[in-house]
Amino acid sequence: MRTDIKPARASRALLQHAVTEQIKTYIIENRLKPGDSLPTEAVLSEALNASRSSLREAIKTLAALDIVEVRHGFGMFVGRLSLSSLVESLTFRGLLSPEDDFRVLLDLVEVRQLFEQGMASQIIERLDTGQLSELERLVDQLEGCTTGESLVETDRAFHNLLMEPLENQLITQLNGAFWDVYTIVAPYLGVANREEKADTVAAHRAMVDAARERDAAAFTAAVVAHYAPVRQRIAAATRAATEPAEH
Repeated sequence: MRTDIKPARASRALLQHAVTEQIKTYIIENRLKPGDSLPTEAVLSEALNASRSSLREAIKTLAALDIVEVRHGFGMFVGRLSLSSLVESLTFRGLLSPEDDFRVLLDLVEVRQLFEQGMASQIIERLDTGQLSELERLVDQLEGCTTGESLVETDRAFHNLLMEPLENQLITQLNGAFWDVYTIVAPYLGVANREEKADTVAAHRAMVDAARERDAAAFTAAVVAHYAPVRQRIAAATRAATEPAEH
């Protein structure tokens, strides 16, 4: 077994990590927000006492994490701080080893359900008249969907709107990230939306009706009913992938 480590490569990696952390500290200490501009490369390099090459490598790392955004011709800005890296990681994991990662898909569904079920009271208390009307419109649109893609997008818009009254940025980002992963991985794993569209529409309409009545128990029951078929599809797909084929 080789135990030799190239000192120069290790040193560069440590230096890049140090500069990356310095940039993050700079953003925090200067109370910069997403979209705020960062100093030029020359100014930042001098402020951090870092070489241009180390700074560029650190910027690449932070850009991949959406902490820094490079707009060519305009400069560098604080990124959106989204969960894009989480989405890519979970998506790749699900596509790489589907036999093991039906569990990941089920975890995503459970977390989505947990948000809506666990915060039912807050959601229905804060939904205003306009939001309730928009939810009803989305249910009507869901009923009129003729393709799987349009159904998924309308379904996503419905659930995003449910989260809106909470005004919780982290929950909103996580909810969006889970939708991104699920819509990419689920069809690949054979967990397509196969239940009757009428059942999907009925579950969503029940959520809206319960929200209008400010009935947390009825809303929770509707959420559970909505996610039950999704769980069943994942379970069926898991069995199909893991059980030996019959001869």
